[in-house]
Amino acid sequence: MENKFGRLLVIDDDEDILQAARLFLKQHFELVHTEKNPKLIPTLLKNENYDVILLDMNFTMDVTSGREGFYWLNKILEIDPATVVVLITAYGDVEMAVKAIKEGATDFVLKPWHNEKLLATISSAMNLKRTRTEVDNLRKRQQQLFADLDQPFQNFIGSSPAMEKVFATIRKVARTDANILILGENGTGKELVAREIHRQSSRAKEVFITVDMGAITDTLFESELFGHVKGAFTDAREDRIGRFEIASGGTLFLDEIGNLPLPLQAKLLTCLQNREITPIGSNKPRPIDIRLICATNRPIHKMVSAKEFREDLLFRINTVEIQLPPLRKRKEDIPLLADHFLKIYCKKYNIPAKRINSSALKKLEKYTWHGNIRELQHAIERAVILSESEVLNPSDFFLSMREKGGEGLVLEDYDLEQAEKLIVRKALDKHGGNISKAAEELGLTRTSLYRRLDKYGL
Repeated sequence: MENKFGRLLVIDDDEDILQAARLFLKQHFELVHTEKNPKLIPTLLKNENYDVILLDMNFTMDVTSGREGFYWLNKILEIDPATVVVLITAYGDVEMAVKAIKEGATDFVLKPWHNEKLLATISSAMNLKRTRTEVDNLRKRQQQLFADLDQPFQNFIGSSPAMEKVFATIRKVARTDANILILGENGTGKELVAREIHRQSSRAKEVFITVDMGAITDTLFESELFGHVKGAFTDAREDRIGRFEIASGGTLFLDEIGNLPLPLQAKLLTCLQNREITPIGSNKPRPIDIRLICATNRPIHKMVSAKEFREDLLFRINTVEIQLPPLRKRKEDIPLLADHFLKIYCKKYNIPAKRINSSALKKLEKYTWHGNIRELQHAIERAVILSESEVLNPSDFFLSMREKGGEGLVLEDYDLEQAEKLIVRKALDKHGGNISKAAEELGLTRTSLYRRLDKYGL
């Protein structure tokens, strides 16, 4: 037997109508209440949550004008504006139906009704109620998130001069719609900066959409960013909205834009210049309204000189440039960051509070942190999980790489995972962060390399 959902209230002064409605509708819905006296509506709504209310238009006071129905419709919506009301009457006409919809009713049915028509109307109203509830819940969750994030820069930990300069720049540019380019090594927090700019902007209540340009294949680039229409290519079974259109009204963050091949750079430039996109398979341009933020870990200015990145595109995306310092150049922030992650992971793993002793802090401060904050975060998490002591000592932090003269990085122990991490990082360094070239040299696919980057926090 199928599960029945939905809670109904039927209000009509005709007992025969109420009995017929109850006998039919209880076969399809979880709960069906009927009531002859509309004056009991406030009490009923106080004691029960209904998905849909079927309300008669005419009671004994005035048989044909529908005035009582409109009165109780307004009273119901005054008690709960989200209520879905379907009006029923034996004297319906187009004018009354239009007025009912304008007053806030969802639909309008005539009696005597056809059962199939009544069921379809109520089912449609149920779907509307469910959608309204979901939207309301999302709105409340979003409002709570905004309240929780009300403190500026709460996702940023740091008081170093280098970070204070970054904070000051964010404050200046956030309220504008200027295009921003964020530069910095992997793990320095480029997406955090982008999200903070969005949070402080006039678009804060709109969407923030992230696109990893390095993970999009050349063949899917236009479909992912600009969308496509049904039938545009073999697998296009339905219309698809691209990321630009989804982000319209809000902020679009294009991460790793330095990995975008030259032919695709031209297509992106055209879109940004015209402020419109054309889905694949369509000849109708669609306007877009986005705040653009881009980021890369690659030396993009050198790439322009080497003809690897279009100069006109660089001009378009970097009205303001923000350079994020690597962790090794803001070492005074390491104790603050370490304490921050320590609290997070003790709480996450339900472990009694721990602290880091001064010797361990000195070890963390001396380390070069090629993976930056992300690498520090993983080091703290591992120490919290593995250490059985309330105090974390230097031996609790397995920092396997160190610098040795001019020979580059070498291993301090024979940990295979750390060896792989070192090799991956050296391949990335050799190719200036180019994922495709590093993957080719390592004999990996781009996807396999991305998995290793995520695994090792690189």
